[in-house]
Amino acid sequence: MSYSEPVRPMARSRRFPPGAAGVDLTVRPISAAEHLAFVRAQRSVSFLQTPAWGRVKTEWRSESLGWYDGPRLVGAGLVLHRPVPRLERFTLAYLPEGPVIDWTGDVDAWLDPLAAHLKAGGAFAIRLGGPVRTHVWSSDEIKEGIADPGTRRLTDVPASWTDPVGARVTDRLRGAGWLPQSPEDGFGVGHPQFKYEIPLAGRTEDDLLRGMNQLWRRNIRKAAKEGVEVTGGQVTDGQVSGREDVTAFHDLYVHTAERDRFTPRPLRYFETMFSVLGAEDPERIGLYLARHRGDLVAAAVMVRVGTHAVYAYGASSTGKREVRGSNACQWAMIRDALATGCDVYDLRGITPTLDLDDPHVGLIQFKAGTGGQAVRYVGEWDLPLRPLVYRTFDLYMKRRGR
Repeated sequence: MSYSEPVRPMARSRRFPPGAAGVDLTVRPISAAEHLAFVRAQRSVSFLQTPAWGRVKTEWRSESLGWYDGPRLVGAGLVLHRPVPRLERFTLAYLPEGPVIDWTGDVDAWLDPLAAHLKAGGAFAIRLGGPVRTHVWSSDEIKEGIADPGTRRLTDVPASWTDPVGARVTDRLRGAGWLPQSPEDGFGVGHPQFKYEIPLAGRTEDDLLRGMNQLWRRNIRKAAKEGVEVTGGQVTDGQVSGREDVTAFHDLYVHTAERDRFTPRPLRYFETMFSVLGAEDPERIGLYLARHRGDLVAAAVMVRVGTHAVYAYGASSTGKREVRGSNACQWAMIRDALATGCDVYDLRGITPTLDLDDPHVGLIQFKAGTGGQAVRYVGEWDLPLRPLVYRTFDLYMKRRGR
């Protein structure tokens, strides 16, 4: 589906404070090619902020925006537009895990022209989730928190590292009228505020194995001893070689959804995801399949942009769980991420509960076994641009359970 955009003047920021780089920032649409070139020049960008992701999310209208300091492109963002029911001329403008700007500087100087541009184009609100950390906890700190009966949440444990940039961004967003959207349990309608990550820079495979707990190391050895074989489906010219592999993954994913009680995405979604992301960059996406004596026991999807590798989707069989296919898949992806020079292997979302009576605690226990670290980000925030329409939309979403 194609959309025509009205021609409108560039939105401008207020002036930077004295001594800051640049004078004025302007925001205007950029082409997918310009956007991709900017992404490729960065060390790390969320795959949700690549131009291809807009073509995966076919139910949204997308546009690429650029921030200019004079003639120089200094920032970029993928915006997904969602219309308001019965008020289709207004949209929620969503920048998942973006935009890609200098969050260490004057945040208002970047976000003010974004708001002006999007409001002129019919947005009733902006939702974004800046890729900015606030706190980090080590696996040992998580383990100690779980062992302490008086500790219920990750945020009850003193963090091993706090980022002053994250604190400053949070304060500035709140002071400028942005509304936090991240729920207490860490999961909501958008993307998670709490993630689990394994640092890879400067480490070897042996280092990574030593950092894992005894159970993870034993399960990796168990999978190898049982003869679990992990293969990676390749993407060529935007097409997965062996479409049957994607179908096999999806069948197992649907089985996993039925067992774990979540709503699966359709096969077409994954076919589009592999085709579009693979066409943008042949190293962007990979499919990993773990088989034991011909039976598919686990499968996973890894997406990589620059030095950031992400475990995006996973599936596992209910039978043959003792051969540890999921651990074999994860270890194969971690090794590949390390071999391709990634700084981080991202296991994605966790809930911040450390309460053993909470069924969600198993997720953080499983991921903490890798020896990585839990990371809290600033989370997602909304800026109402048309308050009446925003309140109508918010009520509608609450009534339908978001």
